[in-house]
Amino acid sequence: MRSSLFFAGLCLVSGVLSMAAFADDNIKQPSLAGAWYPASAKALSTSIDGYLKEADSRTDRDVGVVIAPHAGYDFSAWVAAYGYKAASKRMVRTVILLAPTHHFSFKGASVWASGAFKTPLGVIAVDEDLAGRLLAKDKRFIFRKDVFEGVPGRAENSIETQLPFIQKVFPEAKIVPVILGFPPEPDVLRGMAEALVSLVGERDDVLVVVSVDQSHFHVDTEARMIDQAGLDAIKKMDVEAFWNGHVEGTMEVDGFHVVSTAMLYADALGYDRADVLKYATSVEKTKDTSSVVGYASVVFYRPAPETAGRSVVEKNKVDMVLSDVQKKRLLDIARLTVNAVVRTGKAPDIQETDARLLQEEGAFVTLKENGQLRGCIGHIFGEGPLYATVRDMAVAAATEDPRFSPVSKDELDAIDIEVSVLSKPVKVSSADGIVLGKHGVIVSKGRANRGVFLPQVATETGWSKEKFLSELCAQKAGLAPDAWKDPAVTLEVFTADVFGEKK
Repeated sequence: MRSSLFFAGLCLVSGVLSMAAFADDNIKQPSLAGAWYPASAKALSTSIDGYLKEADSRTDRDVGVVIAPHAGYDFSAWVAAYGYKAASKRMVRTVILLAPTHHFSFKGASVWASGAFKTPLGVIAVDEDLAGRLLAKDKRFIFRKDVFEGVPGRAENSIETQLPFIQKVFPEAKIVPVILGFPPEPDVLRGMAEALVSLVGERDDVLVVVSVDQSHFHVDTEARMIDQAGLDAIKKMDVEAFWNGHVEGTMEVDGFHVVSTAMLYADALGYDRADVLKYATSVEKTKDTSSVVGYASVVFYRPAPETAGRSVVEKNKVDMVLSDVQKKRLLDIARLTVNAVVRTGKAPDIQETDARLLQEEGAFVTLKENGQLRGCIGHIFGEGPLYATVRDMAVAAATEDPRFSPVSKDELDAIDIEVSVLSKPVKVSSADGIVLGKHGVIVSKGRANRGVFLPQVATETGWSKEKFLSELCAQKAGLAPDAWKDPAVTLEVFTADVFGEKK
């Protein structure tokens, strides 16, 4: 429970401020009031209250991301209310708004980093600290005012339509408005997700709102089929399928690249459950089925911990436990693969039906020869079914570890194989959150400097925590040995289920 001092502090940094707090040229004036939503403060407030009252949403979940439509309020605000209501119990100090551009083609992302935005309900301040730090994360993150304003006769709606809901549901919140460029660039989207993960970390007072509509201008029956395909991929948290569906034209979210970014962010911070709270098309309001627009309200949330008092890492170890049979199967896959790739140059075609081994998880494969390291390669994050990751990492450990020459046929009988199946990494605020021998550690500074040690490194070396972290920074991340003490350096921990052929 938050203390009364926390609430008092919020009152001192209220996001809704008087216009006198900012210079006129630093306030984004409303462009859609009176057209897309009511221009009267009373009418606007009353209408949002009505939408929220009618929305049937659970409010007891730990919601970290909301997808909300951004059409005129007569068409889509009643759908948007479902997501906002679901997140309404969260104590939010900052809302990060991720939105597409409708009028410009540009690379990177535009971040509005200072001042405020005005609506009929008042002025909502920008979180200048967080926005400034986001801009500094990547040179491709810039500020372009025109992207937020639109073009003559066609104002940009993706940010502005969300603001009255934020002001009503989270009256103390500030905002960080971000518009992602188009055509989409996968590196920019990954960079944005990684930047937001590093900035938000373990904060529980930040909400991400994704402003997108669904398909446009199909007949109603076709629109619903197209939208269902995209929403199914979102519910499964399958970013690859979602992306490919838009490349192939089977899905059509207006701002699919923005949703992809939010999915990467949500998954990294443990908001890995998605629920479509409400879906509708414009036919509900217009009765015209010949050319409709789709709208959806979606939330990403964290599952409730099964047992109170668990650590943050343990809360993310969902279905982590492997049976002895499953462990033996993974070791057999690794052994079969190493033998085949060394003897024939080709990895075997392996099929698997065990649902546990089809889960997407990170894994490392370690090879040892006469007790000495002979190769070790892995993925921290899952990039496919666990069994396939183990197969691929077995190939890499035997043939691609840059520290060693490829394993030869003569060595095969002397090679012992070890597999490490990893939990999802979780950020810790300092080295105090690291337990040697239990936690593997990832250290990173930006995208260029990143390194990882598995939990067994501490056990096998006997290093102290300071030595462990210093070697991790110097050996693996290309940083100064004491960089782990730098507040700009990110520390993440994970656990590993480690098992091998050698008992």
